[in-house]
Formats: sequence, C-alpha cells, structure tokens
Amino acid sequence: MSSRLGWAGVVAGAAGLATAQAVAWAVTGATGPVVAVAGSVRDLTPGGLANFLVHAVKHLDKPLLVTGTVLATLLLCAGAGTLARWHRLLPDLVFVLLAVAGVAALLQQGDATTGSVIAVLVGLATMAVVRRFLGDQQATPVRAADGSTVAVRGEGPARRAFVLNALGVLVVAGLVAVGGRALGGGHRAVEEARRLLRLPVTRGRPPAGADLGVPGVVPWRTPAAGFYLVATALAPPSVSPGEWRLRIHGMVDRPMTLSFEQLVRRKITEDWLTLCCVSNEVGGNLVGNAWWSGVLARDLLTEAGVHPGADAVKQTSADGWTCGTPLSALTDDRNAMLAVAMDGQPLPIEHGFPVRMVVPGLYGYVSATKWLVDLEVTRFDRFSAYWTERGWSQKGPVKTESRIDAPRPGVHVAAGRTRVGGVAWAQHTGIRRVEFQLDGGAWQRATLGRVPSVDTWVQWAGTVSLRPGSHRLAVRATDRSGYTQTAARADVVPNGATGWDTVEFSAG
Repeated sequence: MSSRLGWAGVVAGAAGLATAQAVAWAVTGATGPVVAVAGSVRDLTPGGLANFLVHAVKHLDKPLLVTGTVLATLLLCAGAGTLARWHRLLPDLVFVLLAVAGVAALLQQGDATTGSVIAVLVGLATMAVVRRFLGDQQATPVRAADGSTVAVRGEGPARRAFVLNALGVLVVAGLVAVGGRALGGGHRAVEEARRLLRLPVTRGRPPAGADLGVPGVVPWRTPAAGFYLVATALAPPSVSPGEWRLRIHGMVDRPMTLSFEQLVRRKITEDWLTLCCVSNEVGGNLVGNAWWSGVLARDLLTEAGVHPGADAVKQTSADGWTCGTPLSALTDDRNAMLAVAMDGQPLPIEHGFPVRMVVPGLYGYVSATKWLVDLEVTRFDRFSAYWTERGWSQKGPVKTESRIDAPRPGVHVAAGRTRVGGVAWAQHTGIRRVEFQLDGGAWQRATLGRVPSVDTWVQWAGTVSLRPGSHRLAVRATDRSGYTQTAARADVVPNGATGWDTVEFSAG
C-alpha cells in the first residue's frame, strides 16, 4: 500500500510539473517554475562549490541542474504520497510548500508575473487532484458471514487498474504540456520579430589570406551556429525589439532611456571581433570570431556625460545577470559596442537578441552581457557583480593564448612532411608571432594569416617532418607588447587559464 501511495505522489508530481509548464508556456511563453527553482539553486550554491561543479560537468551543467531539480521534486512528491497513510491532507501540505518554493524562486529570479504564479497554482491543484485520484483508499463492498453486504476500506484500485490509471494521467499530462508549448506565443513571437527585422548592416568579408587552408583548423569566421554559448540563463529571455528599452544612468549628467528603434537609428559601426570566455581552458574552444554590427558604447556614454570620478559600468541583462566593466574599456579607441547583429543578421536569441554588449580585449564575464537592458555608470567599490561574487577577479583582460587545431590529440597521421596549425589571440593587443615545437626540439616560427586589426584571432600554420612513432607538438604565442606565453599551467579561476597547448599523436 505505501509503495502505491508513493508512486501516486510521483505521478501527481509529474502531472503537476507538466501542467504548470504548459500554463507557463501558453500564458507567458516563459519556462516555468522548474527552471526558476533550478536558477535559485544555482545562485544559492557557494561560489567555490559552483565553480567546481561547473568545471566537472562542463556544458552539461544546465541540463543536469534542471534534471536534478525535477528528480528532487519527484522524490519529495513520492514522500508526500506516503504521508497519506497517516492523514489524507499531509500530501497537500507538502505540495503547498513546493508551490511556495516555486513562487519564491520566481520572485528571486525576477520572473514572477501573474501568468507564472497562475502556472504554479494550476500545478498545485493538479498534484492534489491526481494524488487523490490515484492514492485515496476506496470503499469496497464485501459480503458478511450473515449474507449481508457491508462497505469496508480496501487498498484502492487493483495493481493493474492503478498502473493503467497512472499511465493515463501521464499521457494526458504530456499532451497538455505539448499543447501549452504549441499555444505559447512569447518565444515564437520574438523569433518571428527577429526573422522580419531588417537592419542597416552588412555581412562582412574576411580579409584575403585570413584562412591559411590547413585541414582541421577552424574557419577564421566562426559560423553563428557554431559560436560558443555560455550563459547563466537556463533558458534565453524572450525580449521583442518593440518592448526592449536601455536605461543609462548613475554617475552621468544626462540619464537616458533608449528604445530599439532609437538605438538603430544611430550610427552603426561594424567590425571583426573575437570573443573569449574566461572558462576557456588551455586548448579549449570557448572562443570565436564574428562580424559584429552595433552602436559604439563610447558615443552613448559621451552623450550621457560621465562624471569624472566614475571608473566602472554595471551592466544588467533582462534575466537579472550583472557584470562590471572598466569604464575605460567602453570609452577608449576600441570598438566596444551594443551589438544588434552578428554576421549580417539580427542576433540569434540565444546570443542576446535584440541587443548585447561586445568589448574587445575583455573576457565575457566582465563585458559581454546578452539581452542588455541597463548600464549604470558607477565605481567598482560601490557594487559587486554575478561572477565576482563567486570568486572571480573584478577585471578580466583577455590573456595571450594559442591553440593547436591540427593535428588533434590522439590521431594517427602519415609519416613525412605534415602541415600543422591552429589559432592564437590577444584581443586589443594583437599577436606578433607564433612558434611551435615538435618533440621538445627547437621552436620554429609559424606563418600567420592576415588580420584586419588587433581585436581578432589569427590563424597560424607550419610544416613538420614526422618519423613513424609517437610525437608531441606544443605551441606558444608572443603578443605585440612583447609578452610570450608562459608554460606554467593555471586554472581558469579566477581570471583565465595559462599554459602552452600541447597535443600527442602518432605517425606511420
């Protein structure tokens, strides 16, 4: 009996989560209370532990977090179901506590709307109704010794009937979730607005000689579909151009609020810029190069009139994420911009549509705010931001790095003369030379591809003569300041990895 009550709680929990999600999709186009709770768990996790877990699971962090939240909820629902043995209202009390946690998470994440709260209440009601349908004991007629019929409390439906009823509930809940997804207009409306948007931008043309033609080396222009994605948002916010507003305030003479239309009417600047994530390990792929179009941050800040004592800009995303950017990086000669397009098309939603910030020479955690809605001119000693609260350094200049793309680790190549190559970057400083080393021998200078500025990565290539057997290739870069990469390995925390990229492979 108790196991059946537990399973009744699990099915009730699953049905409640499905209907809550369906209502959230249908009413608001949002992602629902599960994602909000998962986000709160992420935000409340101590910084050191959070960093360890993120690096342990890599890009599986968000799916695992959401899946873990769902499983934990279902386990609580299973326990709630068994409480019916003592009192039929005890499971409802647990369900109410789960609903309160959901609303609290929505408030903490800044996602609490009338529609999202309604979604939680619908999920709560579904849990209570389904739990009663599957778990309550039923009066079963039996014949007494004297031949009369009396009603006694039995164990509810037979096992087969229970399983069929539970499966039926899950099927209906699944159909409701699918229907809610189909009715949900928020995300689709923004995607449609993006598709129809026409911007005064170009696609950009890579300079001749940027790609050196070494098989296995990534293209100099990173395709938008392959551009790395790192965001704390468990689901990208859906912000339409018509709803978007940017507030510029703080230590300025003239606070401003701009609509998307007002922004794109301004002078559009376009440039090739390479972005890199501070979580990019030595040899990692959290780096990419694209043609960005947008409005220069320095023009907006000049118009707002920055006070002399300011040294930072606190950026805020539509999902509440924050970062602190050195004011100098937004006002000097680099093309730090509020980007509206990537490779000639409006930003993909997951890359920050309708507006994001891109800043050459800084890691993304202190600069590259997606779904940007707020710029507060201030001082570093007056605020803290999302990642600095979790142990990362306050300022994040990109470190000089290089990577081997060909050959890849563990491959087997033909003996003899073989082309090797990869990429190197030192945004807003530029790469002066790249050297590669085979099997601990002398460093050889690589050929560099052409680049339009110091703000992009550069391809490098060389030729090695390989004997049959195992080999080890290393690479290092020297930037235009004269700094040569150190061989000392350092973790990405707190301000980016260091060390030479090396690969081991074989020839024959």
